[in-house]
Amino acid sequence: MAKKKQKQHSGGTPATVALTGAGVAFTVHSYVHDPAHPSYGEEAAEALGVPPERVFKTLVAEVDGALTVAVVPVAGSLDLKALAAAVGGKRAAMADPAAAERATGYVRGGISPLGQRRRLPTVLDASAAEHPTICVSGGRRGLEVELSPTDLATHTAAVLAPVTRT
Repeated sequence: MAKKKQKQHSGGTPATVALTGAGVAFTVHSYVHDPAHPSYGEEAAEALGVPPERVFKTLVAEVDGALTVAVVPVAGSLDLKALAAAVGGKRAAMADPAAAERATGYVRGGISPLGQRRRLPTVLDASAAEHPTICVSGGRRGLEVELSPTDLATHTAAVLAPVTRT
């Protein structure tokens, strides 16, 4: 059986390939990543000139032993208790970075909620709905994709819930 060829944006990642394949409208933003910057998300917001409330970071946590993705604004921090509640769990803790990288297929600082190696339960912070578009990692450091929060939620099967502490 012949493999179907997918159109890729330049520097295609599994995230951009997944969006392109699904016919989702998105914009790719790239910048030169500075390894000395203390925060991947804040670096992206600064480099792109986008308010930090519109740039979302992808975090992987363990909820009752199961890896779960949280997509929250870089301007805040993840409320682990709220994340557990959003997926019907009791306890949550940040996942081991190596486990997060193995499960998603991405490196820390470049983990995208899209195109992951293994689809994990995903929670998108409810504040995303306040914006026409948001930016999330495109699958590597220095690459962001901008898309509607509705498209992100649809293509990650995300639950929308308030999971950010400011």
